[in-house]
Amino acid sequence: MKKFQLLVIVLLNILLISCENKESSKEASVQYTQRIPAGENSWISHNEQHDHQTITKEGIRNWNGSEPLKTYFRISGQGELSVGLHLKTSSEKVILKATLNGISKKIPLKNDIFGDVYLGEYPINQSGYQELILEILQPDPDVSVDINEVLLAGNAAEGDVNFVIDNFHFGRRGPSVHLRYPIPEKSEKTLYFYNEIEVPEGEDVIGSYYMANGFSHGYFGIQVNSESERRILFSVWSPYDTQDPAEIPEDQKIVLLKKGDGVNTGEFGNEGSGGQSFKRYMWKAGTTYRFLLKGEPAGPDHTVYTAYFYTPEKDQWELIASFKRPKASNYLGNLYSFLENFVPATGDTARKAHYKNQWIYDKDKGWIELTKAIFTADATANQKDRLDYAGGEIDEGYYLKNCGFFNDFTQVETEFSRKENGSAPQIKFENLP
Repeated sequence: MKKFQLLVIVLLNILLISCENKESSKEASVQYTQRIPAGENSWISHNEQHDHQTITKEGIRNWNGSEPLKTYFRISGQGELSVGLHLKTSSEKVILKATLNGISKKIPLKNDIFGDVYLGEYPINQSGYQELILEILQPDPDVSVDINEVLLAGNAAEGDVNFVIDNFHFGRRGPSVHLRYPIPEKSEKTLYFYNEIEVPEGEDVIGSYYMANGFSHGYFGIQVNSESERRILFSVWSPYDTQDPAEIPEDQKIVLLKKGDGVNTGEFGNEGSGGQSFKRYMWKAGTTYRFLLKGEPAGPDHTVYTAYFYTPEKDQWELIASFKRPKASNYLGNLYSFLENFVPATGDTARKAHYKNQWIYDKDKGWIELTKAIFTADATANQKDRLDYAGGEIDEGYYLKNCGFFNDFTQVETEFSRKENGSAPQIKFENLP
């Protein structure tokens, strides 16, 4: 009996050594075909300050494993996927757990200088976005891991592979999506633009800007700024092209004419520059909010833009702000809505909004219903850095969705339409504040 037990132990050891040799041989033979920048495609938490310290353009730095690290990439193929990491670690005691497609592997890390580490082979039975979850078993605050790249090889990586490269800030923010509303030819003096937004419950993610009334020279909508703060935001660009508002000449500055109660005003930069106004207002998901924008010539060389927000609990329109813009005299044009994320730390979380009941008011012809929209997206989407963006039709209008690494994306330039409801907004312009 003892001889039999000894034989079993010997055979198991031989099998274990064989498996280790096979795995070692596999690691040595892998020729990685994709090297994915870890910093631009990974998330640890939704804490912007925490993420900023660990996730950098150069890669993951000083990660101690207190929270899992998640990296995303999109593949068009299926089959076996060999995965590795280009990393270094401060200790030989680190055991890494790597999970992909529900399969986990444990890998001891021994690299004290940067090098390629083989994680293993994973079967991929569905194309689309993949989530690689990395964890440090028994995390230690005195131990750190730096990761530069996620490495891919195998037949599952032979087709298209989409990930962010050389687009750190906007890539982590995620793609922005738009609805562009063609103005009917019969409107030559579009004086007002009316729109409605409902953010479904659970879709009000921190960092979201649900922009309702965009136009040639600015935008107007609502934001989620933090757990305790939300805003109504209205901005107008200066005609002077700069990212620094201090550089704008006096004759090209945006001039504040008036503002509503509790509204903060000032200047903005880094996305063009101009005048900005916002009001802190804890709007609620699941509620429909109404927006009204006015654009009117003011003499031969100026235009006045004024934004109004309808407050349901007060049952009245409230003034946000009115700005005078130089160097042009025009009515409203280039009408659009958008959905964007401005907090990179939440770029791995999906969000959605419904845009409903669009109308314009022509100075000579009155109310005209807008029943068509064109779906567009920003450079992050058009470069195919990320494909987690979508738009479509709902009963009263349209929806926009972005971020979260979902698979069903909408082709840019898709045209949408909605049914006419024939019920123009009931607004007494003379009573607006």
